[in-house]
Parts: sequence; C-alpha cells; structure tokens
Amino acid sequence: MDVDSSLIRCEDLSFGYDGRRVIRNLNFSINKGDYLAIVGENGSGKTTLLKGLLNLIKPLSGRVIMSQGLEYKNIGYLPQQTQVQRAFPANVKEVVLSGRLNRTAFIPRYSKQDRQAAKKQMERMSILDLSQASYRDLSGGQQQRVLLARALCAADRMMVMDEPASGLDPLVSHELYSLIRELNQKDQMTIIIVSHDIHCVLKDASHVLHLKGEQIFYGKREDYINSEHSYLLDGHTECIVPKDCRRG
Repeated sequence: MDVDSSLIRCEDLSFGYDGRRVIRNLNFSINKGDYLAIVGENGSGKTTLLKGLLNLIKPLSGRVIMSQGLEYKNIGYLPQQTQVQRAFPANVKEVVLSGRLNRTAFIPRYSKQDRQAAKKQMERMSILDLSQASYRDLSGGQQQRVLLARALCAADRMMVMDEPASGLDPLVSHELYSLIRELNQKDQMTIIIVSHDIHCVLKDASHVLHLKGEQIFYGKREDYINSEHSYLLDGHTECIVPKDCRRG
C-alpha cells in the first residue's frame, strides 16, 4: 500500500516498557474513515499500542509513519477513566475546553475560536445545558459525553478510544456506541477503539486488529468474523440491549 494513502502506517513495530516488549510484530495501516476495532484478552497489548500510536511511549523497534498534515495534537483521545478522574473538581465547560490545550501552545488563555469549538461540541453531545454543572456530580453516561466532547475539541480527523463504555450500564453504552458510529459514518472521523464489548464494536467496525502479545489478525471485519481467530464464531454481531434497559 502506498504510504500516502494511509493516515497511519505501522512497520515491524513493537512497544514495551523498560526494554521489555509487550506487543510486537505490528504491520498494519489505518486509512481515512476507517473504524478499527482492536480486540484481545487482558494483557494482550491493546492499551500499550494505543499509547504508542499517540506517541506517549516510543517504539522499541520499527516505526510509525503518519501522513502529511496529521499531527498528534490533532488526534482526539478518550482514555479509560479512573475513579480519581470521575471526581475531578471542575465544571463541564472547563473540562470540555481543556481539550483545546494542545492547540494553545504556551498561551495561557483560550481564544474565541476555542470557546466556540467547545460550545459546538457540547451542543453536539447534548450537554450544553450542563455547562456550569460540576463534572463529578454527573452520571457515568453524562461524564462520557463530556469526555467525548473534550476529545472532539482536539480531534481533526482521528479519534482514539480506550474502553469508552467501561462502567456504563447497557443502555448508556448502546447510546455511546451510537454516537461513535455517527462520528464515523456521518463525519468520516477515523475511529480507533479498544473495547471488551465485542458485539457492539464489530457491528460498526470496518477493520479488526486482534492482538495476543503480537498481531495475529488484521483485516476487514467480514474476513475477521469468518476467521479462526474470531470471538464471533457464530457470525453474530448484533449489539444487544437488554429489554429492561430499552426506552419506551
């Protein structure tokens, strides 16, 4: 594949900590508009790979090639949320605005453009009416909408998400995945997502990367479902919402 046709290309890539490899033998490309689901058991290297793609850790070997015009500061990132973060003492507007920090360089103030971007994303996530509410007083689903709005304030063409529905009830998770689907299909936002909700992410994914300390599968969703590595050997990919969690 021509390097210029991909947003990110990984060649013979490995990542780890203190010289110890956690994930190795990575060779794949991510193109504009892709929805890449990264799957694998706990400890398979999924979060480590995301950190590497975001330049938070350096490769132990190989290289990450980014397309011209794509910068790390313009990639939206929705990490796993910790209990400390859930109790963060700031209002919603402040949290969302903080997504613009990478764009402000050393300027300590937010510009009019930054504030307009934050308002736009809060409107999109239906949380504008919560702009002055304390983040720590929100429900889990509301907090994830705030964090998604924050990530969108940074995102240009790509969003990276690590277990975005962790700790959410089935209905709220379903709504969150619907928002992510809309970003990909309507906005052509490239999505890279790690999730244990296999059925939900594979319903929307265009490509799958299956890890087990190394790359054991990379390819189109349909090919993965029919492969020996698939978690979905029955071919079932519907994201189920329990009846008692559905609206109406």
